[in-house]
Amino acid sequence: MREAVVAAVHAELVEHGYAGLTVENVADRAGVHKTTVYRRWGTVDVLIADALDHTAETTWPVPDTGTIEGDLIAIATEVADTFTDPDHSSVPVAVVAAALQSDRALQAKRRFYAARQEAAARVVTRAVHRGELPPPADPVEVIRQTCAPLYHRVFISGEPVDRATAERAARAALAAARTGLL
Repeated sequence: MREAVVAAVHAELVEHGYAGLTVENVADRAGVHKTTVYRRWGTVDVLIADALDHTAETTWPVPDTGTIEGDLIAIATEVADTFTDPDHSSVPVAVVAAALQSDRALQAKRRFYAARQEAAARVVTRAVHRGELPPPADPVEVIRQTCAPLYHRVFISGEPVDRATAERAARAALAAARTGLL
């Protein structure tokens, strides 16, 4: 049942966004009675939080291009591609909206991004072992610095993101890491 509900939450977010997400629509799409969804999840924010927790439990393929530059560009490009694809961008936007209104959603968002950052940080650890970056580069901070300009554009300034912006952000973080700033 959880799989069906989580899939329904994602589909509803893609189709209707955060503002249009309802427990009733999720229940209908999942083929579950709405009282079951209300009893187990209660609110749309808890539904979003559980869907995010479920997504965090799935394996994310960490890029391995053979170079730290290629890996950071791959990570940044994935973020940019998510926000330029209307079928995918509504989900992270809904997660942020829910996290602003619900402590449960906020905690789920923190867990999700912490897990993704830890996974992505493996590219930095590999680069240090290959001699591409000086120790003690902080792997998670390099990833944060790679992605932060993209999230800033999406959630703060409203500027568009694209692959060129992603590459520039990755190269700026890489330059900082190579000089020992991170």
